[in-house]
Amino acid sequence: MQSGTEAAIGDLLEGLSEPQREAVAHTEGPLLILAGPGSGKTRVVTRRAAHLACTVARPSQILAITFTNKAAREMQERIAVLGVAHGMTVCTFHALCAKLLRWHHDRAGIPRNFTIFDRDDRRKLIKKAIEECDLSSANWTPAVVERDISLAKNDMLTPDAYEARAPGWREESIARIYRQYEELLSEMAGLDFDDLLMRMAILLDKDDELRDDLEDRFRYVLIDEYQDTNASQYGIARRLTEKRQNLCATGDPDQSIYGWRGANIENILNFEHDFPEAKVVRLEQNYRSTQRILAAADRLITGNLKRKEKSLWTQNDEGAAVRVFECETGQTEAKRIAEGISQELRSGGAAREIAVFYRVNSLSRVVEEALLKAGIAYQIARGLEFYSRKEIKDVLAYLRVLVNPADEVALLRIINTPPRGIGATTIGRLVERAKTSGLSVHDLIVSGDDLSDLGRSSAKVHEFGKLLESLRSVLNLPAPDALTHVMGHSGLRAHYSETTSADEAPAQNLDELITASAEYQAEHPEATLLDWLEHTALVADVDSVREGTGAVTLMTLHAAKGLEFDVVYIVGLEDGLLPFRRRDEQDGDEEEERRLLFVGITRARKLLTLSHARVRMQRGCSERTVSSPFLEELPQDGVEWDRVDISSRRGRSDGKTGRLPDDIEEWSIGTLVRHEVRGLGQIVSLHRGAKRTHVTVRFRDGSEQTWVLEFAKLTRVDFDEVGDLDCLDS
Repeated sequence: MQSGTEAAIGDLLEGLSEPQREAVAHTEGPLLILAGPGSGKTRVVTRRAAHLACTVARPSQILAITFTNKAAREMQERIAVLGVAHGMTVCTFHALCAKLLRWHHDRAGIPRNFTIFDRDDRRKLIKKAIEECDLSSANWTPAVVERDISLAKNDMLTPDAYEARAPGWREESIARIYRQYEELLSEMAGLDFDDLLMRMAILLDKDDELRDDLEDRFRYVLIDEYQDTNASQYGIARRLTEKRQNLCATGDPDQSIYGWRGANIENILNFEHDFPEAKVVRLEQNYRSTQRILAAADRLITGNLKRKEKSLWTQNDEGAAVRVFECETGQTEAKRIAEGISQELRSGGAAREIAVFYRVNSLSRVVEEALLKAGIAYQIARGLEFYSRKEIKDVLAYLRVLVNPADEVALLRIINTPPRGIGATTIGRLVERAKTSGLSVHDLIVSGDDLSDLGRSSAKVHEFGKLLESLRSVLNLPAPDALTHVMGHSGLRAHYSETTSADEAPAQNLDELITASAEYQAEHPEATLLDWLEHTALVADVDSVREGTGAVTLMTLHAAKGLEFDVVYIVGLEDGLLPFRRRDEQDGDEEEERRLLFVGITRARKLLTLSHARVRMQRGCSERTVSSPFLEELPQDGVEWDRVDISSRRGRSDGKTGRLPDDIEEWSIGTLVRHEVRGLGQIVSLHRGAKRTHVTVRFRDGSEQTWVLEFAKLTRVDFDEVGDLDCLDS
């Protein structure tokens, strides 16, 4: 007769394929689960966590980490259904690090009440750092500088380490800004998202006692989406499993699509090097897509070199052929998609099971217009998420200042919100006065000191200081009560009750914020106001897709990761869009772009359509395009091609395959060329890739244009044909 535990273990293994059972039942030592798309990965990870809790560990000794709050919630819910979730830690990397840094703030050398700065506040602080370095934010764009600093932190580079690697003046300037930004963060007791990871990785690296304590606490570590880890996350994973090596890494190199923000695909590719004793399990059976969709994805991804070998297969039906549409323009492409969706809906399809993917957000506009004309409801997975709305950020800024008075970014946000007659000039004088007196702006405001030099606004600043002091009583209240009090006494409730817009009522969003805090408090009865603020900071980037709506979903390919739909359209398969290439880049990461398309294809269950246009409006100009080289990598069988010109191969506009000029060996940077429309120009960039040659030409008016040379209407011109270069004309 089976014991209760034996029966439970048997249930956990029930209904699994042999590779899935193998992954779930493995208990000791490193494990790499190579999970193809639609292979039941979440089912395996959750059952493995439950199996460990039933066999070799207490739930409190298990740490399961994933990358999004949505995925963490789903994992928690599934483990709870299995009856073993209580005491288990299931969270994102950022949530884990935020909690550990608060618990061990003294070891990390940071205050316990640190503020987590979101992207908007981070950019404000970077802008201030740029100005304090006597640089112009017009030349040093905060968004660009932010990206460089973020990548540095993802690679665990401090300002000194970054400067040591700086190859030139630009990087040296970024290092100066980075150092000043760090000083400002420290003054304001703030950390940004990247700091949460980097600080924790550094702390684990240098604090042997803490590392040993955490290793003893978390004896089994499971990490999902391991292909998306950066240097900090990799360091945390390695340090937490140094002694026992009980690390289970689940992921798929073929779905690594975040290299642009610091993810390192080598972390998963080198797993067996890092852990020579690792067991490797391949989940290759796909339970989601039809055979033809899967065959297209499998053939495409074989074009990559950086991958782990696996063969995707499915027992699902063969399904409809993958469709490839060539359209004359972006407008006709959008119209055709709307017509296809209308037909699908008339046939009984559900709008919520239909999605349109694109590489860049700008491609959504014409699709939106076509869907509107067709009367098709849609939602876009972008825009202001709930916690990024102005009225919500205003309320949270009050709470941030009460919890952390050093948070100057939040303080300057609310000093005249709602309007109380404290203008920009007064604020500037206040900041300068604080700097010269050695006080924080908050301390100066609440000090009661003579502020008559601020002019007529000094009384209003004093009143604001008194308001802040009176609001401090909410610090010991539960979050819902604190919110209600602050909204009422600050004037925000009255201010936003009078404010409405065409599509939203801010006052209703304030009510929703109180509801959200009450739900959090119910789930975490012991949580403090600081805990709830941390929670809001970490869910501010939550996916804005609303499930269960009766609307078609439009989103970027990056946002589509982790989702699935019956019907998928992927638009804009043109060279330069997919694979994407910025105008200032000679070449992009073609392998990552191929992985991105692979991810998009494998979101489709039943019907997949890929489309491209021969002419597309970009930056206000109609430009002739070249179809994506990825289309040439699809299999011949199971794919239907619908071209504007049936005689052309793969949708070429002239019925011919592109070719390089016969005198290509004489082409180089500096070569003069003539374009049939733009006239005479000079090559400033020439990059010969494996499949395409990209050429950038500068014309006399200073403008530049990039083409795929095989299809550009350019001819080489000898210098002696035009004489002095000053004679160039168009």
